[in-house]
Amino acid sequence: MASSLAISLFIISAAAALLPMLASGNGGFSVDLIHRDSLKSPLHDPASTHSSRLRAAADRSLARAVYFRDAIRRSRSPAADIPSDAADKFYSDIIPDSGEYMIMSFYLGTPAKKILAMADTGSDLIWVQCKPCDECYKQKAPLFDPKASSSYKIIPCDSDSCSALPQTSCGKANQCEYNYGYGDRSFVDGFFSSETIGFDSTGGRPVQIPKTLFGCTHRSNGTFNQDDAGLVGLGGGKLSLIRQLGSAIGGKFSYCLPSQSQSSATGKLNFGSHAVVSSSNAVTTPLITSIPDTFYFLNLEQVSVAGQAIAVGKSSDKLAVEEGNIIIDSGTTLTLIDDVTFHSVARKVASSVSLPKVNDPNGIFSLCFDVHGAGKNAKFPEITFRFSGGAAVVLHQENAFVEAAENTVCLAILSSAINIGINIFGNIAQQNFNIAYDLTAKTITFAPTDCAKSHV
Repeated sequence: MASSLAISLFIISAAAALLPMLASGNGGFSVDLIHRDSLKSPLHDPASTHSSRLRAAADRSLARAVYFRDAIRRSRSPAADIPSDAADKFYSDIIPDSGEYMIMSFYLGTPAKKILAMADTGSDLIWVQCKPCDECYKQKAPLFDPKASSSYKIIPCDSDSCSALPQTSCGKANQCEYNYGYGDRSFVDGFFSSETIGFDSTGGRPVQIPKTLFGCTHRSNGTFNQDDAGLVGLGGGKLSLIRQLGSAIGGKFSYCLPSQSQSSATGKLNFGSHAVVSSSNAVTTPLITSIPDTFYFLNLEQVSVAGQAIAVGKSSDKLAVEEGNIIIDSGTTLTLIDDVTFHSVARKVASSVSLPKVNDPNGIFSLCFDVHGAGKNAKFPEITFRFSGGAAVVLHQENAFVEAAENTVCLAILSSAINIGINIFGNIAQQNFNIAYDLTAKTITFAPTDCAKSHV
């Protein structure tokens, strides 16, 4: 309890220093987000095809679902339930190169150095690669040099902040060291530190956040991308950027993701008052408190196809619970639901679409249609996800169907299947919604929005 209180006081002091800067902007600011496959993205591969990008996104979605499953099992199971071959391994909330949508830039240090990183609602720790970094994955951008920054400080081992990490060791000079790994043997380790982080707000007013806790990585390896220099955790755990900003933003953030078909559009990540949604079309559902606190759990009660309701089935996973049965995640492309519900949804979609069924040439999707001859006039039903609190989120065609190949359109929902067992509300379903998280009120609000035109 004392440790948690000290960590909270540390974070509150950093947030208090930020409050005067935010007050002049009505307590909010916004930054740009870019999809990894956007023409504006440094990760964009001009040689890739629509089919290859969709295949890669599906693979990342399934890998991420497995990660969520394993993280939940580790958090909720006694040590005896962990397989013996994993007993000496530590797996963290680092997700190597699996983030799907949000690439963002920020500044680190004094003087400030620009960093490009993945912003991830499924992770907490903020980390970047630092000098010296002799055993690191290659990145195109210069490494951050902590010795060149006057505001950089290493957290000591005996501090309460160090104890907030899930696994630590102590350096020779009482330096708090972290080691985060991933199931595919990717890892990052280095010194847990504090530093000034800054953002170019879309309103033109720079925002600086002093004494932000982050990981200064000096050793890494694995499936990271050379265009990334790190990761910004937007999860619900105490080390995430959102939790560290705390009262300065009132526990509020939101994002608005344009359709992936708008290859040059830019999304928005909003904080504080900029994240408040006032649309008359908005619907709100409770955030469900669950373990681990990194993930954002919702309660999905029903799925409707063209007005025909389907009650959500129970997961086969022994650790699943009735409350908090689906994770909303900006980094997963596709939506996954339990097998029983999925097949009921697929049957109702098939019966309401008057087009020939065909196999997916990519082998990803279970239900596809031949739109040859119908083209853009092809009609597909609305699919509604009804969450607790009466929040009905209506998915139009762009949210529930994807063009898998020429003249082939598929249902962009997959069965979570027995070997995964985790339901995820993915980012295709979230396109063109302003999605506002209020961690103080413990709610999420969905507001239909044209995110390519929205300034907030």
